[in-house]
Amino acid sequence: MLEIVGIDHIVLRTNKLDAMLHFYCNVLGCHIERETDKEQGLTQLRAGSALIDIVNVDSELGRLGGKAPTSNDNNLDHFCLQLAPINQAAIKQHFQNHQIQIGDFERRYGAEGYGDSVYLNDPQGNTIELRSKR
Repeated sequence: MLEIVGIDHIVLRTNKLDAMLHFYCNVLGCHIERETDKEQGLTQLRAGSALIDIVNVDSELGRLGGKAPTSNDNNLDHFCLQLAPINQAAIKQHFQNHQIQIGDFERRYGAEGYGDSVYLNDPQGNTIELRSKR
């Protein structure tokens, strides 16, 4: 029997590589763990115990997935990142400092039961849910 213990990685395709790297590294605090050559087009970011893979749509890997995502044709609905404990006001202030709009905190169900989370979008339009660990 298989037992899922967490998310290993997700893969996001982009035609806005610099903006995506700025957002995930400078705003969310990920760091670049591994990069392939530009022709292959993969940048892997460390996000806690998981990876966020960013694939440039104009690269060898990116062309396999078709055209660039748009506001109507994204690759996924959303993904959720679990944060270390932090209060909601601090989260809102952090994104305000980066001039990024976020939604309102709402009670939602996740891997550890019900908790408050908030949605925002990255530069490519992917929706991210942020949930602070209880």
